[in-house]
Amino acid sequence: MKFGSRIAPVSHHPDDDSEVIDGTLREVDLAEAAGMDAVWLTEHHFSGECAYADPLVFGAAIAARTSRIKIGFAVLQMALRDPVLLATQTALLDNLSHGRLIVGTGRGTAINHFEYVGFGTTMEEGAKKLAEAEDLLVKAWTCENLQFKGNYWEVSFPMLRPRPLQKPHPPLARACLSEDSVANMAKVGRPILIGGVSNDVLGRRLDAYRETMASTGFDQVAVDEACNMSWVSKNLYIAGSYEEARDAARISYLRDMGHIQNARKRYDGPEAGARARVARESDDAVFDNEFILGTPSQVADQIAELRDLGVRNLMLQNSFGGASFDQVRRTLTQFGEEVIPLFR
Repeated sequence: MKFGSRIAPVSHHPDDDSEVIDGTLREVDLAEAAGMDAVWLTEHHFSGECAYADPLVFGAAIAARTSRIKIGFAVLQMALRDPVLLATQTALLDNLSHGRLIVGTGRGTAINHFEYVGFGTTMEEGAKKLAEAEDLLVKAWTCENLQFKGNYWEVSFPMLRPRPLQKPHPPLARACLSEDSVANMAKVGRPILIGGVSNDVLGRRLDAYRETMASTGFDQVAVDEACNMSWVSKNLYIAGSYEEARDAARISYLRDMGHIQNARKRYDGPEAGARARVARESDDAVFDNEFILGTPSQVADQIAELRDLGVRNLMLQNSFGGASFDQVRRTLTQFGEEVIPLFR
């Protein structure tokens, strides 16, 4: 198995942004030192839900201070971005990182309407444009004398410069929130990013992904290659016992969820805030689905369950709710020393 750190810090007040961003860069250093294979960056705007907001700029800072760890996006909000400009930016970042880039895409947030409004678009329009945006992104990376005419973009240019270092282009994965989106990606052999579901649902979706690829005509080598580039997202909290880890993680987690709920209420109205609260706080199973908790040994047992379901790559968020830097360091250090070696 391979492991990554999902770096998505909530900043609870604008005055804290700079300190949170600095701490997040130190967390990246810890992740590389602990033996993590990748750091995964996300994208949220206007609310502090992700302190650095722009993963491309933040990814360049990471490329400059690390030497081994891969830099992944989980995910870039395609609804907010011009595909040709994104192709240029990611090609540059692939060169700056010497071929360590993984590009994860999605329409954008499934909940925060205000992020779309802030960029002059809508959630519905983003969904309609997604497939064409990704098509243009890949063609911009790979084609010469490109002549592209779609429903939303019409462009022509001789060649993208710089070209991506990885050939034909950086790995491209899609965030999948439903069974249909998993099936659609399987039909084209595209790696997937999954999170926020129970282990039972996760196992069924991974099985369906492999089976759909095979029934579509992909051979076993192609199926294995796609699975080797697909990632599952969870949260991680290591402590002296399962109970201690669960109690501490729940406090931190709900603090972040409260901040996000208040942002949705402020920008999208009371109904949106109420939906966020119900979705996150009313059911303990939601929390349990998203966390791996306990001592290093207990954490290893939970990861072994995921491995047996077919999970090959696991991205883990270690910092949330204002957790101290010492706590993040303890979690990453123990994970690197006591858990990762069991799965190599």
